[in-house]
Amino acid sequence: MLFGRTGLPVTRIAMAQIIRLPTPNLPAISAYRADPDGVPRGGIVVVQEIFGVNAHIRRVADSYAQAGYLAIAPALFDFVETGVELDYDEAGVARGRLLAAEVGFDRAITAVAGAAQALGATGRTGVVGYCWGGTVAFLCATRLALPAVVYYGGRSLPFLDERAQAPLQFHFGQADPIIPPAHVALHRAKQPQAEIHVYAAGHGFNCDLRADYDPASAALARERSLAFFARTLGTAA
Repeated sequence: MLFGRTGLPVTRIAMAQIIRLPTPNLPAISAYRADPDGVPRGGIVVVQEIFGVNAHIRRVADSYAQAGYLAIAPALFDFVETGVELDYDEAGVARGRLLAAEVGFDRAITAVAGAAQALGATGRTGVVGYCWGGTVAFLCATRLALPAVVYYGGRSLPFLDERAQAPLQFHFGQADPIIPPAHVALHRAKQPQAEIHVYAAGHGFNCDLRADYDPASAALARERSLAFFARTLGTAA
């Protein structure tokens, strides 16, 4: 069996396309949709980093389609600027932070709700998010009752007193300067029901476009994420 860069078996996806995604009480935005080759096991909303729905996020969506899920990655920056794909450099970080602040968490959560509604026919739906999108995913567990996997969500601290209404799984890098061990400890204290995993890696360890990319940690985190969704979405074999 062959394995791809995500650590998943390389299987086929039926189709990948850009769609228009209705969002409740807000303008429609674009989204990247990846369909599995066969009947979906369920739906996964993939929530972007501050760099847009770029090649990395599209590969993440493809990897969930390869695992049998119908995946949708909403282009959250479309609310303020369309077609955003930023580089992982100082200028990209600065621009991405401004765009994320302008979009805000409320509109981002509404977009995930729209994506979850679009995925409704596939069965149960979960959310996975990265960096800024990790915090969005966390808030989708507290506010939308969607099972959520959170990768290095560095902006979650102000919201940790919110009660989760669905299962949660967190992934952190031990050497992440944005999320120090004390912040991870606060996640453990305030969300004691959640799964929390820490890796010998830095921030953004799942992203193969970042300097902190760590293939071993990314593969293990993906394995745990897939097991989480199989369990919480009722899709275990």
